[in-house]
Amino acid sequence: MLKIAFNSFLGGSPNWFKITIIAFLALSYPAMLLLGDSGHTVVGWAFIAMFILSLAMALKCYPLQSGGLLAIGTLLLGLTTPQTVWHEIQQNLGVILLLVFMVSFIYFMQPLLIFIFGKILLKIENKIALSLMFSFSAAFLSAFLDALTVTAVLISVFVALYGVYEKVHSSVGVDFNENETFDRKEMGGDSLEEFRSFLRSLVMHGAVGTALGGVMTLVGEPQNLLIGEKLGWSFVEFAVQMAHVTIPTLIAGLLVVIAVEVTKTFGYGAKLQPHVRGILKGYIEKQDAERTDKEKYALVVQGICAVMLIFGLAFHIMEVGLIGLMLLVVVTAFTGITDEARIGHAFEESLPFVSLLVIFFVIVGMIHDQHLFTPVINWVLALPIDQQPQAFFLANGILSAISDNVFVATVYINEVKAAFDAGTISREHFETLAIAINTGTNLPSVATPNGQAAFLFLLTSALAPAIRLGYMKMVIMALPYTIVLTIVGYLFQ
Repeated sequence: MLKIAFNSFLGGSPNWFKITIIAFLALSYPAMLLLGDSGHTVVGWAFIAMFILSLAMALKCYPLQSGGLLAIGTLLLGLTTPQTVWHEIQQNLGVILLLVFMVSFIYFMQPLLIFIFGKILLKIENKIALSLMFSFSAAFLSAFLDALTVTAVLISVFVALYGVYEKVHSSVGVDFNENETFDRKEMGGDSLEEFRSFLRSLVMHGAVGTALGGVMTLVGEPQNLLIGEKLGWSFVEFAVQMAHVTIPTLIAGLLVVIAVEVTKTFGYGAKLQPHVRGILKGYIEKQDAERTDKEKYALVVQGICAVMLIFGLAFHIMEVGLIGLMLLVVVTAFTGITDEARIGHAFEESLPFVSLLVIFFVIVGMIHDQHLFTPVINWVLALPIDQQPQAFFLANGILSAISDNVFVATVYINEVKAAFDAGTISREHFETLAIAINTGTNLPSVATPNGQAAFLFLLTSALAPAIRLGYMKMVIMALPYTIVLTIVGYLFQ
């Protein structure tokens, strides 16, 4: 029975990972007692390290289980409280609703997305131009919509494209391109890996693009709204205040796209092979030719919903999650999707991640209750005033990469607002530090998947295992962006 229990624990995860989780949970309380006054702090940081490990093992074991056990451990040890966790959930309810409803709405937009992006992908043959298009489009959309919604669109597009490849791969001898047929061998092996690499590079360019655009405006990221509210900035004023940092970093980010594609480094540079392009083109043309009037009507409805989405998000007429819910109702009602089972499929992608996000808030609650970031905050605030903006930028970037950029921004902006209210700093310096906090939490945080909710969503999506995009692969592919954006952001503070 013990053997069965061990084999069942965390399923097919590697044995060393199972043993590590068990040993850590078993030894954390004795370690806390032995370390005395510093026990809570040391064990708290150890829990953060273990949670990052659980994210790194996402392709072997979904982090909800391993990370969830760690979260339960923090509660049992008294490192955080259910009240703190509930407060964190309430603070982030908008993000949770966004993931539940907006991602589910995007699911029903897949036919339109594959129709548009499939044609773009096949018409733009130059990989550098295609990469720039994905990066800039993601940045532009994230500036006016929000990064998570844009990432959900990207994931849907690439899941659909990979699905087309798999369909063709499984259709032995089926003619998709005039009189040319291909077998599984030609579509598998190196061709399959090259196609995965091609999709990985495009989705990472797009994902980083969401950060480049998200930092620019009031609605781009959740923490932007918080910072804008504390400063009393309007949409235009926020964009103008940030421009001296965000415009150079956008240009630098686009130059990184060109550099990594030309040099074929850090996992970039893979191209869509001609025979694969031919097959995908043939398949999409076949789909176009066979499209029924009902399917054409559905594309029109989805197009109208896309316009409504852009309008609703750009003018922020209500919370993003509620916009998603309204459009989910509209797109399903007008296309005749009323079967509960079909609607249920739309929620399969988002709900596991929402559960993981709540677990993540337990860890964030622990950081808050144990004041793990307080020494860094105090150190930065003690620096001479002229050194503070750049120090704030770096400190926010490093801490965001470890934990969560919304949490870090909340902690820092509240501390700075308190200093301003107390008369310690001037309004001008308050604005300078707010810019450093916003850019710091948005730009260097691309270093790890846990730094940005959009990245974490990508890591735990159905796309990641299909294209072999693991935690360390994301870190490596984000590295050139991390280095360049951090340097440029630091210099322009």
